[in-house]
Amino acid sequence: MSTIAVIGSGFSGLSAACFLAKEGFRVTVLEKNDSPGGRARQFKAEGFTFDMGPSWYWMPDVFENFFAAFGKKPSDYYTLERLDPSYRIVYEKGDVLNVPAGAEAIRAMFERIEPGSGKHLLRFLEEGKFKYHMGMNELAHKPRVSFRDVMDIRLMGGMLKLHVFQSISSYIRKFFKEPRLIQLLEFPVLFLGAKPENTPGLYSLMNYADMALGTWYPKGGMYKVIEGMVSLAIELGVKFEFNTNVERLDISGTKAKGLLANGVFKPYDYIVASADYHHVEQQLLPASHRKYSALYWQKRAMAPSCLIFYLGINKKINGLLHHTLFFDRDFKQHAVEIYDKPQWPSSPQFYVSSPSKSDASVAPAGGENLFILIPVAPGLQDSDDMREKYFGMAMYRLETLTGQPIRNHVVFKRSYAHRDFMHDYNAFKGNAYGLANTLWQTANFKPSMVNAKVKNLFYTGQLTVPGPGIPPALISGQVAAQELIKRHQKHAITL
Repeated sequence: MSTIAVIGSGFSGLSAACFLAKEGFRVTVLEKNDSPGGRARQFKAEGFTFDMGPSWYWMPDVFENFFAAFGKKPSDYYTLERLDPSYRIVYEKGDVLNVPAGAEAIRAMFERIEPGSGKHLLRFLEEGKFKYHMGMNELAHKPRVSFRDVMDIRLMGGMLKLHVFQSISSYIRKFFKEPRLIQLLEFPVLFLGAKPENTPGLYSLMNYADMALGTWYPKGGMYKVIEGMVSLAIELGVKFEFNTNVERLDISGTKAKGLLANGVFKPYDYIVASADYHHVEQQLLPASHRKYSALYWQKRAMAPSCLIFYLGINKKINGLLHHTLFFDRDFKQHAVEIYDKPQWPSSPQFYVSSPSKSDASVAPAGGENLFILIPVAPGLQDSDDMREKYFGMAMYRLETLTGQPIRNHVVFKRSYAHRDFMHDYNAFKGNAYGLANTLWQTANFKPSMVNAKVKNLFYTGQLTVPGPGIPPALISGQVAAQELIKRHQKHAITL
């Protein structure tokens, strides 16, 4: 029975481990931190429970498809609640938009804000539905190891309808004129890591996911999904080794014999790298066996990093929903300071998650759990003074826009930014979301899942296909596992 090491226990690593174990491989997940989940870890302090990273549960069908592959359902592991309203947008004090659940309710909202736009939204979402099913069920499930993957007749025939060569910014403006609606439709691009004018119109599939499929919440927090996947993996026979730092891959010819972890050599037949792609290739592989140069990586357009504050509040806060987006500042300037002239932003937009609005278990009675996220450029100098500056900025605007004191009610505070992403996840330039999803970093233009110089090494996660986000990570793990299985079976036949 062949042995496999999966480096990293984020969503893509857990997904790959489950699919490989189902196939009969002996799988061990090696995790450098003391708990599973990668960026989706959780911590508890002062009676509060904080999800450390992902906070949006979108594309529920992808989770359902993942568990269904093993004869399971998400409900076997966690309980979902659909949020209604899905989220709130604060444009300025007194100008607030609650985005309702369900396409029909959203259509009515659009019609109220921009008369005549309701029918345009229906067409916009219908086109988004086509892109979603083509993108998530076809494009995302291809390993992209050769250009034959893009030559499928069905995909080629649908390329024009995918609006790959048109920006999502210009695509949205074909349908809508009202600035607030345009902001609403462009905001999911923040999760994709590029400005709207540099992001293909294909990604209106995110709007379909948002408005038609809904925003959900797993009771107890996003970490419940990780716990469910770990439980499934253990059921399938996967072993876990925590506090295990992989230091080097040992290469012989075109194969990895195994790896050095915590100073001990461990032999494996295959290795799946769910850890940061750049770190694995540039630090764990000898230079002679790297597929990409250091210059290649320096030229990649990276998605943002972020500055996060985890706050425990000893009172209830009015004016927030589970998800609240603060669009009271000009995102164009903020975007320039992320992508064009990387620097700490002068006046950033920010996002607040308050899961205690939906789940009493994540905060003490009468308290509030806040997660504040400010998107920032990767590769910045990250100091305590800079963090405090932006904490003060966020608190001032949060108090002003919600009309209440908050700072003096903070009983727990923790910040997280570039140096933490690098320390905990070896994240290239301290990025949070992987590569920017520009046209020339989509599909086959992303770093490859395979490296011909090391034939038993496979990559998965946010720096390879299909891209960043939890649903793509689940698919990435599956696709990497299937590519490994296919090559293993081919090798077995040739023997």
